[in-house]
Amino acid sequence: MMKISVIIPVYNAEKYVTQAVESALQFDEVFEIILVEDKSPDNALQVCRQLTEKYSRVKLYQHPDKGNHGAGATRNLGIAMADGDFIAFLDADDYYLPNRFDAEKELFKDPKVEGVYGAIGVQYYSEKAKEQYYKIFGDRLTTVYKRYPPEDVFPGQLNMNGTFGLFSIDALTIRKNSLKKMDCFFKKHLRLHQDTEFLFRLSYYLDLYPGILDKAVAIRGVHENNRITKVDAKEIKPSSTKVLLWEEVNNWAENESTIPEYVKTHIKRVYRSFRIANAPFLKKWGMIVKYLFTDYKSIRSGLYNINFRKDLF
Repeated sequence: MMKISVIIPVYNAEKYVTQAVESALQFDEVFEIILVEDKSPDNALQVCRQLTEKYSRVKLYQHPDKGNHGAGATRNLGIAMADGDFIAFLDADDYYLPNRFDAEKELFKDPKVEGVYGAIGVQYYSEKAKEQYYKIFGDRLTTVYKRYPPEDVFPGQLNMNGTFGLFSIDALTIRKNSLKKMDCFFKKHLRLHQDTEFLFRLSYYLDLYPGILDKAVAIRGVHENNRITKVDAKEIKPSSTKVLLWEEVNNWAENESTIPEYVKTHIKRVYRSFRIANAPFLKKWGMIVKYLFTDYKSIRSGLYNINFRKDLF
């Protein structure tokens, strides 16, 4: 039987974390549930303590200084504490469905399978949340649109081979030993999009296979206090967070000698496009003029990304 460690970062989720934990406890394959509390402003820590008292498979950790370090560092701590042979993730305001590990139980019998991804659905926890986010999530699955071989997953996420789709870490399961191929996991300094950046690198280093893609294996819970709320409400400028994401991806690609040059060029173009989109008006046009004279193909590709690929991440 599989031994899965489910890692749940906990921040401002006292209303939801019990549902998340109990959705993972339904599986015999779940060896342990690791709650990492990240100095929540609400009563989440007390709820987590109650869950550890009630369920023997639930373990609770905090950062050594008991401070707030963000989702990336919090997931990293969970990985470090995990004793299972497989790692799965779950946000504290989301939950698993009964079919969550159906595909994994079969696929991981093959030792070459290093990770499996699936589809997730959506639930709006309030009418206000639905009004605010329906235009983003609708009632659609977040999924990869067809079954790709593992070598196509990395370029697919970069949108290099047509319309690939998306998968969430809520629907990702990884063979723990395979993580040794990566020199680091989640980037601690990325407060947003650290999961997207992680998935890019993960799909480059590991062989990821499709699990269940035509129906949800987990549910994204949408409420007014989701981290993405601040982005949607313009409290955080969306394009500025993507500049930081693509700057990180570009820096990694430039330093990874095994990535083909055409892939590095594509990544650089996307990074430039977000830099231009986020620049002040006069600087933006100065950058456009500069790239028109120095790298016409890049700026043309960059403008294409700005205008037509806003919905990628």
